[in-house]
Amino acid sequence: MAETVVQTDHERGAAPAPPPRGRRGRRTVLVASALVVVAAVAVVGALGLGGGGAEEGSSAPPRSGSTVPVTRTTLTERTTVDGQLGYGTEIPLPVKATGTVTWLPAEGTTVQRGGTLLRVDDRPVVLLYGTLPMYRELGLTAGTQQDTRQETGTEGDTQASGDQGRTDETPGAPDPSGSPAPGGAGAGGTGGTLRGMDVLQFESNLATLGYTGFTVDEEFTDLTARAVKRWQKSLGLPQTGTVGIGDVVYSAGKVRIGHASVRLGSPATDDVLTYTGTSRKVVVGASAAEDSWAVRGAAVTIGLPDGKSVKGEVAAVGKSATAPEGGGGEGGSATPTIPVTITIEDQKSVGRLESAPVTVEYVGRERADVLTVPVAALVALAEGGHGLETADGRFVAVKTGLFADGRVEVSGSAVREGMNVRIPE
Repeated sequence: MAETVVQTDHERGAAPAPPPRGRRGRRTVLVASALVVVAAVAVVGALGLGGGGAEEGSSAPPRSGSTVPVTRTTLTERTTVDGQLGYGTEIPLPVKATGTVTWLPAEGTTVQRGGTLLRVDDRPVVLLYGTLPMYRELGLTAGTQQDTRQETGTEGDTQASGDQGRTDETPGAPDPSGSPAPGGAGAGGTGGTLRGMDVLQFESNLATLGYTGFTVDEEFTDLTARAVKRWQKSLGLPQTGTVGIGDVVYSAGKVRIGHASVRLGSPATDDVLTYTGTSRKVVVGASAAEDSWAVRGAAVTIGLPDGKSVKGEVAAVGKSATAPEGGGGEGGSATPTIPVTITIEDQKSVGRLESAPVTVEYVGRERADVLTVPVAALVALAEGGHGLETADGRFVAVKTGLFADGRVEVSGSAVREGMNVRIPE
């Protein structure tokens, strides 16, 4: 049987016939034109052309993307700045003792009322609480000592002859000759009692330490001197009943010892030791141009290195602005800063940290009861400004206000609470 073989044009080596030129060319042009139209519609929809602010809006089809409602809330602007946790600036102790330093406390030691700050010529310099510095010796005057001997004779006996031979201790009281008695208030002259607010301050401390038997007032009496002798005995000092100007240093409360500027065996100086308070605090260098938040009593949040946050309060704001070290970098321009001290009421919340870099967050501006949307929902309009795209593809113009926490305040005649707006993809 004969086999029929059919060869194609390709097998015979003939070239295939080309398709009609006009049909394929028209198809290519139509596809390209369609792509241009789709791109143009997308651009018009994104820019809001033809619908900026009009309630009717654009007739462009809605784009893909999630929708969110316009909500009414309170927007709070929060700003974070860097700070340093520590005990504050070290201050020199006002030591007035003269002689050779024979003992110094370790740095970081806490000293309370009645404690020893250092020893000079092996005599303790004692910390007491108060705001008035030690500026004179406290003790009995010569006149008062004479009166005491005449009144008491031996300790425990009373004067049998009344006021006979007694010098009047009332400040400014006239003597029999008609002249005022020496030693008025605050004076330490012969014939008068030592008086003053420094006496009251010292006697208050003495009584708090448990040395009583005298009246806490502005007069240094023989009973005060007897209490001083008992106090001196407990310190291992000669029982003179007189408090030397270098025996005591006053502070507002207990102190934390800083660094010593001298070594053992060196002469005592005014700045022999520095101190700080015992409560940890934060110091911030706030920009002098943006320091409106730094108001005494303002609440802030302190971010610790371990991620925890604690509450703080502005306690002090410096009055002098200084430029940062180095002149502000390559440009040579620096923003002056002022020191802001922030206290921490709950010291236990800080843990064992004594020094560390921290952040301080404060509230700047605040807008209550305003309409807001996510910042991502804003659309730039071709005619300028911002707008929102509604769920049905319309565009409405809005006026923006405060930006905070990823949201923005919006307002406008076409914006209402609860309306859904689109977040473009």
